[in-house]
Amino acid sequence: MTATTAASTRMTKEEKKVIFASSLGTVFEWYDFYLYGSLAAIIGKEFFSGVNEATGFIFALMAFAAGFAVRPFGAVVFGRLGDLVGRKYTFLITIMIMGLSTFVVGLLPAYASIGVAAPIILVCLRLLQGLALGGEYGGAATYVAEHAPQNRRGEFTAWIQTTATLGLFLSLIVIMLTRNFTGTDFESWGWRIPFLVSIVLLFISMWIRLTLSESPAFVKMKAEGTGSKAPVRESFGQWKNLKFVIIALLGLTAGQAVVWYTGQFYALFFLTQTLKVDPQTANLLIAASLIIATPFFIVFGKLSDKIGRKPIIMAGCLIAALTYFPIFQGLTHFANPALEAAQTSSPILVSADPATCRFQFDPIGKAKFLSSCDIAKSALVKSGISYKNEDAPAGTVASVKVGDKVVASFEGVGLDAAAFKAKSAEFSKALTATIKEAGYPAKADPTRVDHAMVLLLLVILVIYVTMVYGPIAAMLVEFFPTRIRYTSMSLPYHIGNGWFGGFLPTVAFAMVAWNGDIYYGLWYPITFALMTFVVGMLFVKETKHVNIHTYDR
Repeated sequence: MTATTAASTRMTKEEKKVIFASSLGTVFEWYDFYLYGSLAAIIGKEFFSGVNEATGFIFALMAFAAGFAVRPFGAVVFGRLGDLVGRKYTFLITIMIMGLSTFVVGLLPAYASIGVAAPIILVCLRLLQGLALGGEYGGAATYVAEHAPQNRRGEFTAWIQTTATLGLFLSLIVIMLTRNFTGTDFESWGWRIPFLVSIVLLFISMWIRLTLSESPAFVKMKAEGTGSKAPVRESFGQWKNLKFVIIALLGLTAGQAVVWYTGQFYALFFLTQTLKVDPQTANLLIAASLIIATPFFIVFGKLSDKIGRKPIIMAGCLIAALTYFPIFQGLTHFANPALEAAQTSSPILVSADPATCRFQFDPIGKAKFLSSCDIAKSALVKSGISYKNEDAPAGTVASVKVGDKVVASFEGVGLDAAAFKAKSAEFSKALTATIKEAGYPAKADPTRVDHAMVLLLLVILVIYVTMVYGPIAAMLVEFFPTRIRYTSMSLPYHIGNGWFGGFLPTVAFAMVAWNGDIYYGLWYPITFALMTFVVGMLFVKETKHVNIHTYDR
């Protein structure tokens, strides 16, 4: 390698600054979002204590998902702003909104103090965070890609892709340190500290971003007068551009999103909520897997500069879809072998009149699940236990068969509050005793967790994430022309990640509760990963050779 060639492969000081500033701000953005997700159970108790525990947890997940629901709207609002006034100033605004919303969560009084105003304000803050994040990613990806050499866009933008993982990792570290510092007070007030310290990250991110200059591609476009006067209408109102938005969504970001959220968020949810692994242990295992696998974002980003973005993303979607079931079954085997053994030796069967069994998903908290079937299934779902369904004759009171023993449920319709509470306690006591006798553990035994094998499986899941996510920013930037790039790429990215990915925990939870199989929720990411593979192979063209500074459509 000659001295000239070697020098050309090194990043300049300005390029490093651009990547660092964009990445640091995005780390902060994702720290905020993951912080809420990791503390969803505590937040549910603090802000949704006016409803029962199961409904409160669903509310907490819905509030988490609300932030994702509005991300596409943020993409349109801030994408338009970025294409009209510039990349730099737009993502200065987004980070300020995101940071202040996060800080206020740490100060917000709980339900016990201000009643229903608490969850209302919390959801409003989540909506503001989601709107801001809707404009953040497109700005950072566009800004970095427009500064990168043409043959290194995959490598440069891959650094941004590490930020979601690093944001999650940072949130886990801060939570663990705070838990150790506050001890038993963590659930009463210590959980607020990670939200409050985020103000420091906000000031640092704002200061660094203020020192940046505008994107050269945007400056060139403005100087030539070739910018779009109506980027939203041009992006989504003209079929020649809209069709590429649709292809980017269905053939790239939908599959990328579900693979990402399965590997980084749903895996943690499955370990703690279903397998009942100690939260501290689960967080440490997730953090370790991220440390090991995160460099692969850069590996696959650089590889995409050589062989293309499309083959890596498509391979990641296909391999993930084909292996999710054995991997999650492996997590059960190595993290909670007692649960696996009990499911094999003493399978659980719910026998009930199917007409009395309802889909137990109530986003507004108004439904009452009082049939004997609903009561039986609710008790099993809360315990994270798989069961199968058996249709019984009309009018039959539901029962739970554990091995060769049967526990009868009860009909709650018509009972007053005191009678319902007494019957519930009686049924819960009988069911718990029967399940325990059959070998079902209340929690994963720490001495029987095979930490090495669980870590290996988690690392594999994160490597899938790096395959689909590492090259995606460069590909989306290359998919659209400069004058509408920020707007056009932001919407499919945030519909994919905000809706297909962001709703994954809530939808998967409801699917498991409906079907009874703890693995049934995996059909959600598998279906969309396979859809993206098919659409991507048929309609997505390779983009690594596109010159984004002259590209037009």
